[in-house]
Amino acid sequence: MSKLALNGGPRLRTQPFHRWPHWGEAERRALEAVLDAGSWGGYPAPNRFAAAFAEQFAAAVDAAWGVCCTNGSVAIELALQAAGIGPGDEVIVPAYTFVATASSVAFCRATPVFCDVEPARYCIDPAAAEAAITERTRAIIVVHLACNMADMDAIGALAKKHDLVLIEDGAHAHGHRWNGRGAGSLGDLATFSFQTSKLLTAGEGGIVTGNDPILRDRVASLVNCGRKEPGWDGFEGQMLGKNSRITEFQAALLSAQLARLDEQTARRQERTARLEARLAGMPGIGFTERDPRNDRRAIYQFIVKYDPASFDGLPRDRFLEALRAEGVPAEGDFYVPLFRDELFAMDPRTNPIAGGDFDLEAFSAPVATRAAYEEAIWLPHELFLGSEADVDAIADAFAKVRESRAELSA
Repeated sequence: MSKLALNGGPRLRTQPFHRWPHWGEAERRALEAVLDAGSWGGYPAPNRFAAAFAEQFAAAVDAAWGVCCTNGSVAIELALQAAGIGPGDEVIVPAYTFVATASSVAFCRATPVFCDVEPARYCIDPAAAEAAITERTRAIIVVHLACNMADMDAIGALAKKHDLVLIEDGAHAHGHRWNGRGAGSLGDLATFSFQTSKLLTAGEGGIVTGNDPILRDRVASLVNCGRKEPGWDGFEGQMLGKNSRITEFQAALLSAQLARLDEQTARRQERTARLEARLAGMPGIGFTERDPRNDRRAIYQFIVKYDPASFDGLPRDRFLEALRAEGVPAEGDFYVPLFRDELFAMDPRTNPIAGGDFDLEAFSAPVATRAAYEEAIWLPHELFLGSEADVDAIADAFAKVRESRAELSA
């Protein structure tokens, strides 16, 4: 191998990888259709294109219904509100996820309780979740993460045993299936994000899915400023909502994106399988374990597990620095444990649970901590939408850095 690019050697990958977002004539026609229709916003809710996409997406994930909204973070908040979660309630969330999984709980003035994840798959640990249950626990949010799904059999049984609301955070899960059923249909409620980097994107946007018609009507009312529209009013009382509607432009884009999701999912699976085969046997390099019940995987961020001991003690972040210099975009602390995340700011002006007895120092999650700071290498999904040669370039970069690791510790 030649000298590392980080130290002035030739860069292994000089061409850009597959672009993201990916779009074509289908998206152009969708935007023109909304433009010509003349009704661009979310009112009257759910409007034409948003209603159509919500139906299409719900069918794709095997849910009875979907209600679109502004983004995935708001979707989690809506799900919690619709389920009646509020002050005094505790909600169990995995420590290894994006801040919105917990901040949405706080915005409902409930208390997030962080628990650790499984070392094999980085999804919520059912045993840790059960140990975190108290008399105040009202809900569990699972996050399908790292190309894997949470153990929906174990968590589902746990929620049923303790009469807890089960919410799926599917921000990484567009296309996942568990025993033949789509992520988004397995809990009481589920949420998805359509932010720029996601597997389906309109730049921003979100959706809540589920099977209970009363929860559907409650979510729809909350999205639409608290209105109880005919056909969406099958619940008692009135809720204070706000305008969380998606635009028609976003919804139309998402319908076009959804039409190619299955093909892209299959391509990502093929390409990541090739990378696993190329890296198999490389000392210090491994992968998360696949649960056979997760019979179709969504590849949002592909995880490579790094063992510093097999790299002569070289820290993961130093390895990543060299990998990126060779032209492979990769991240390490893509997520950090939520109780250490500066985004979960304990500012009493913006965080409703700050200033009380909530204490971030009370939490510990050794698996999530190790993953965040020592072990996980995150490779974005668009790397696996291109050619086999693209995958081989990634593998070659790993091999080059491995073989030249002495340069990094000199």
